[in-house]
Amino acid sequence: MFGTLLQRLGVPARGALLLLCYLTMLVAAVFGGTWVFAVAGLAAVAGEFAIERWSAPARVLLDKVGLGRLYRQLARDLAVVLLVVTTVRPGLGQLTAVLLLLAGVWGTGVFAGAFSRMINRRNPVSALVRNIDLGHITEAPRPPAWTTALMGSQMAQLNILLIPAVAVAAYLGDVLPVLVAGVLAAAVAAVVGLLVVVTWLRGRGQGTGKSSVLAAVQGWLDSYQPQVALYFAGPAKDVYQANMWLAPTEALDQRGVVLMRSKEAFTELADTRLPVICVPASVDFMNLELGSVRAAMYAANVGANIHMLREPGMKHVFVGHGDSDKQASVNPYSKVYDEVWVAGLAGRERYARAGVGVLDADIVEIGRPQLAGVHTFGAQSVDRPFTVLYAPTWEGWLDDDPYHTSVVLMGERIVKSLLKAQPGVRLIYKPHPLTGARSKEAKAVHDRIVARIGAAGGDVNSTSLDGPGHRVVTGRVPGLFDCFNQTDLMISDISSVVSDFVQSQRPYVVANPSGLPEDEFRRQFPTSRGAYLLSVDCGELAKILTLTRAGDDPMTEARRELKTYLLGPDEPNSMERFRQEITRLCY
Repeated sequence: MFGTLLQRLGVPARGALLLLCYLTMLVAAVFGGTWVFAVAGLAAVAGEFAIERWSAPARVLLDKVGLGRLYRQLARDLAVVLLVVTTVRPGLGQLTAVLLLLAGVWGTGVFAGAFSRMINRRNPVSALVRNIDLGHITEAPRPPAWTTALMGSQMAQLNILLIPAVAVAAYLGDVLPVLVAGVLAAAVAAVVGLLVVVTWLRGRGQGTGKSSVLAAVQGWLDSYQPQVALYFAGPAKDVYQANMWLAPTEALDQRGVVLMRSKEAFTELADTRLPVICVPASVDFMNLELGSVRAAMYAANVGANIHMLREPGMKHVFVGHGDSDKQASVNPYSKVYDEVWVAGLAGRERYARAGVGVLDADIVEIGRPQLAGVHTFGAQSVDRPFTVLYAPTWEGWLDDDPYHTSVVLMGERIVKSLLKAQPGVRLIYKPHPLTGARSKEAKAVHDRIVARIGAAGGDVNSTSLDGPGHRVVTGRVPGLFDCFNQTDLMISDISSVVSDFVQSQRPYVVANPSGLPEDEFRRQFPTSRGAYLLSVDCGELAKILTLTRAGDDPMTEARRELKTYLLGPDEPNSMERFRQEITRLCY
């Protein structure tokens, strides 16, 4: 609930609200306002927790303006000292004791952090693995994992105990509660510091400063001899691009491995049976011997792909993360690969029209093996109302393209119309994972859409599609294809979502925020040939709902023809074609 309320505030407002709590604490401390201090202090601590958990952008904004967590902690400690002085009026000895306890926690944190860095230099972590048994790896000892969260400047967070303690002290007129809380904080800090120092002493003479993990990874590669690699060097926010290729790679006859470059993306990668290796440093990665790999697949065009592309003896294939009519689907970067795999004839013709240097002979049509689980026709169930999925794309990278997404110009109008539709419909709102990442306006509209759905009784943090209520799906689960299978009508933008939904053969709507004439829009964007088009005022939406609910759908035949054009023939199926092409490259 608190997270939902926080999301309704803009990022600057969240940061400003937290800073207001700190300012109130300091003013209350100066004037001896104990209860105001206590309320503001509790709000500041709750705000820190909320921003850390639910609003990373607000935390980043505060760091950028020079009001990072370290300075905010100093402000809390200063407020504690001021309130002690103004209300308890301690003697010099008592005040000195309070200051020494505060300094002791800070000093121990810095001390422990320095020793921790020395320990880490003995045991550099150069690789992370999943589903791989590296056997016993000898390395110098490390301190307990729980101490990591407290080392360095983080240690000063223990002083949070002083906030309730100083309020009690001010009420009683006695500094003793502050001293007790300070001693407790200092004791915990001392234990952490002692554990770190003992670990450092135990490790003297051990650890070479070289990664034993990397050597073990190479040993595993030499033994396992993977033939197919799914390579992903993008950030955590884009890991969905790799996730969509996990299941098809698992289903191959050849031994596969996932190679990654970002620790954060490694953590966010979906569950898989495939062995996964993450090597962040470029030098470490390029020193791996990958001679057994015959086919390397790339889900995204990023600069760090060069560290894999330089590997000889294997075929490098761009598989992408969905076919669409957007310009990004024909990136000139694609010509660096040996082959470019597309879903169907539409993808081949798209590259021909773009003229970006990708040769027709290097393009292979494999379909979309991910779509095997998308049900064709008949989505509606007797236990729920007619369901509409609104799945807009994000705002894209270009500042001068206001029509990339329908969210900004049309999103609220679409959602409002669907929530007021009679007879009622069930709405599933699943925006692109990057919605609002670049445009503040898109983020603000997205937040208002979520709030509107919540006000209509919808679940705004849904992890399940069961039941008749509205849903906002922004997490990895449920997946997009799970939403497809609950959908009777989809509304989207020009994106790969449209191409994939055509597999279902159910009706869909494409937003036309630019106001292009219908013939011109369908000519420029072939994925819309089987769609109903929606103009900025959304005036067509009521008629579209009536037509599709009644089953009187004049676009059925157009969608059937479009499916073959976009996704290729049904036989052999996409997974079989994918297997055949991988086998061709491996033997």
